[in-house]
Amino acid sequence: MKESREQRRKRILERAKEGLTEAYSSSDHSISQAINAYKEIEKMKGLVFERLEEWYSIYFPEIRIGSHEAYSRIIMSIGKRSDASEQLLTDLIGDKGKKVYEAMQSSYAKRDMEEKEYKAVKELAGMELQLDDIEAKLDSYLENEVKRTMPNIAYLIDYRIAAELLGKAGSLQRLATMPSGTVQLLGAEKALFKHIKFGSKPPKYGVLFKLYAVTNAARGKRGRIARAYATKICIAARADAFSKRFIADKLKEQLDKTVEAINKEK
Repeated sequence: MKESREQRRKRILERAKEGLTEAYSSSDHSISQAINAYKEIEKMKGLVFERLEEWYSIYFPEIRIGSHEAYSRIIMSIGKRSDASEQLLTDLIGDKGKKVYEAMQSSYAKRDMEEKEYKAVKELAGMELQLDDIEAKLDSYLENEVKRTMPNIAYLIDYRIAAELLGKAGSLQRLATMPSGTVQLLGAEKALFKHIKFGSKPPKYGVLFKLYAVTNAARGKRGRIARAYATKICIAARADAFSKRFIADKLKEQLDKTVEAINKEK
């Protein structure tokens, strides 16, 4: 019996629903959302810290700490410049505390914050610490989930980079069916489009540039190392998606030898 238009419509809709149900029932979607959230939190932290440091340094320019968390805790603990003591600074930042306190004695900054202003700065510092806490929890979730879902890939590369690749691919199965050249360029879509449209130099890597082995390699060897990683990641992805066998130890051994050989070339 020939299928009517309405029956065909219902059948297509049903298949689409089944596909969505299957996609959302796996951990792929959760990992993609988590890594996107992690990256957004990272950006927010940078923006909040930039504003916080610029504001607080008006009154306390002697404090220069790379750690967002440590800087925020200093603001929460010390507060106004007039409340800072050598002992308190030493308790918070160790040996640097004495140097900071000595620098304060001859500093151009003498004015203290008003109470209302300090409350506003303290709120900003509190937000930075909250973002730190959220980021740490997301990071813990990502590490556990990626290593559970993609044990082979996570053995070869950092779990955050693995999560980014998964997010760019859309799913583990899609990642597993991609050719190595495509995996190598995941995350470089804008550069690739620019190359196709305007004839600029083609990209050699995307997300994989974050790998230590790629970043720290000689400029002319980075593309080849990224390709070596992409090739092994593809094999690892197929094992994670289909066979469920752990083969990453052998892949890692082969990969290390390949990277070492590339780096030794003149």
